[in-house]
Amino acid sequence: MFARVKKSGNHQYLQIVENRKEKGKVKQRVVATVGRMDRLQEKGRVETLIRSLSRFSEQTMLILSGKSDLAADAKKIGPVLIFERLWKETGIQAAIVRSLKGRRFEFNVERAIFLTVLHRLMVSGSDRFCHRWCRDYIIDGIDDLDLHHLYRAMGFLGEQIEDQDGATPFSPRCNKDLIEESIFSHRRDLFTHLDLVFFDTTSIYFEGRGGESIGQRGFSKDHRPDLPQMVVGAILDDKGQPICCEMWPGNTADVKTLLPIVKRLKTRFKIGRICIVADRGMISANTIKQLESKDSPIPYILGARMRKVKEIRDRVLSQPGRYKQVRPESYDRNKPAPLKVKQVEIDGNRYIVCVNTRQQRKDAADREAIVSALTKQLKKGPKSLVGNKGYRKYLKLEKNSACIDKDRIKYEARFDGKWVLRTNTDLPADQVALKYKELWQVEKVFRDVKSLLTTRPIFHQKDSTIRGHVFCSFLALVLRKELDRRLLKKGHRFEWAEIKQDLKALQRVTIEEDGWRLSIRSRSQGVCGKVFQCVGVALPATIQEA
Repeated sequence: MFARVKKSGNHQYLQIVENRKEKGKVKQRVVATVGRMDRLQEKGRVETLIRSLSRFSEQTMLILSGKSDLAADAKKIGPVLIFERLWKETGIQAAIVRSLKGRRFEFNVERAIFLTVLHRLMVSGSDRFCHRWCRDYIIDGIDDLDLHHLYRAMGFLGEQIEDQDGATPFSPRCNKDLIEESIFSHRRDLFTHLDLVFFDTTSIYFEGRGGESIGQRGFSKDHRPDLPQMVVGAILDDKGQPICCEMWPGNTADVKTLLPIVKRLKTRFKIGRICIVADRGMISANTIKQLESKDSPIPYILGARMRKVKEIRDRVLSQPGRYKQVRPESYDRNKPAPLKVKQVEIDGNRYIVCVNTRQQRKDAADREAIVSALTKQLKKGPKSLVGNKGYRKYLKLEKNSACIDKDRIKYEARFDGKWVLRTNTDLPADQVALKYKELWQVEKVFRDVKSLLTTRPIFHQKDSTIRGHVFCSFLALVLRKELDRRLLKKGHRFEWAEIKQDLKALQRVTIEEDGWRLSIRSRSQGVCGKVFQCVGVALPATIQEA
């Protein structure tokens, strides 16, 4: 049965026609003539008839006209579909559910944490804004969540547990530690042991008091010594995947944290052998002494202070010997930087001197430009130069005059493009240098952490809530690095801003009329489709009944 238009004279008529077979032939029979088309269209009776008939259909049908009483709602689905899948496959969801066993909350804590983490990934803003932000997304299980539920979930993450075995002198064991250990156990089939771990720290300042005890004044890497702060340490494996994060009061010195962290890693993750890779800020004479203990030596690769350590400054850098080329120099800036290494042993200590020839030329050119400008400025008098830190390094002041310090220029030239490593491993010199260079990926991770922590100022009043707040950013980092890993495995390198924008552009528009609801998915644009493919998520149907 179908509708057709039949012309008769000067007018057209709308008819309902039925097909039927008679003696093997198909014949048409007019069931009804509805009326003249011009009159039906003039009064909108065609839409009225179709809308009336649609009530008897088992499928959703929307009849749009000027008289339609419609409600439309558009919500983003791209970020949720991707990170919900990663949330499960990285083991984070199962770890949180396991840590909640035996606890009775009147709200879904796991959903509150996921909402907070997703918010950290997608926007920079206060947690207070998160409750409004989520109205534009379709996220299962968050309808009954309020702002205070998010704060209570953070407090749960940073809450101390009864078993404090393995706690450091600076921080207690909390629920977040149990979750980290569970996530590590979930991924353990990917690597049976940790050959290398990379460790570095950063500081986060508070506008308010900074909790009960964690907010303290100390050396600020954010150049805000006037505000209380906390110290955050991140540990990564040699694949660049975050293992755990540590949090200490803001007055904790970096040199005091390395040994407790190494000991705690072995206890928490049941690691037999570990090689620690850390920056020069972690080194002290006592630290190295304990790392080289005869009872239980710990392999290490540590950056060394070239200018401040006399043995390195006067003996290691002066030691003769030929450099071995590890990476040749290339005019292609996208290729790895050039690298040459030389091994030096002084009094039983093993050092690796590394040189980047491209950086070596840059350092020399920068110094030459400063000295050239200084020569011109000297003609104006020495007083105008004293306050300039760049000039002051190469300036030699006497009673009534100033001149360029040529000895200082010669001294600084010794350090151009170089860095020195100290290690007690048996790895070849080139491998030591390459492993240390991987530490720079930790610095990139901290830049990512800083962007995820732009939820400052942090106004939480309790240490537990502050720890939970930072840990949510760490979980966001875990998800982001897992996505990066899967994209790289398929040969894709996309900017994070590009990924976010294209995922947010994927929306579901729901149209409702007279109790009928129809869902329409927007078109996948940009890198969105490739992200879905790499994560193994199928795009939803373009049109479906809601």
